[in-house]
Amino acid sequence: MNNGNSQTAYGVFKPVGHVLASFPTERDARSAVVALQEAGFPEVAFYSADEVRERAERDIANAGVLANIGQELNLVKQQRDLAEEWHPFVSVLAPEDDAARRAADIVARHNADRAQKFGRLIIEELIEPGTGQRQAKESPDTGLDPQTHSGHECGTGPTTR
Repeated sequence: MNNGNSQTAYGVFKPVGHVLASFPTERDARSAVVALQEAGFPEVAFYSADEVRERAERDIANAGVLANIGQELNLVKQQRDLAEEWHPFVSVLAPEDDAARRAADIVARHNADRAQKFGRLIIEELIEPGTGQRQAKESPDTGLDPQTHSGHECGTGPTTR
């Protein structure tokens, strides 16, 4: 994988302006590459599971102390774990939000398990991990937080008998 300075943060891989997606099979990943290219994305790259695993292990070994503060090192470990399960990856240059959403829609149609947009400060999940479905906005109604609909944390609110 590209190891240039523009692709790293604190010594670990961080492809700012790109969407990075993992796939359960090489066939799914390669079909996504073709679809992204046909959709007009100018920079699309396929990375085998071996390439991702080797880069991740190198990054983990060489990570700077600041990589532990943010999510960069955790994401690299996650990428390594997926690569150890033989998941290939596809990277696509999509710096604008609309391009990233189009890329996420395409990779989701090709069975991506994950798709993340790497910004300078934020790494955004574009599809639900493992489902290929677009990420929903967080709200209490989606059940993504530890509160019941009454607004009390589970097990701490008033009870009636």
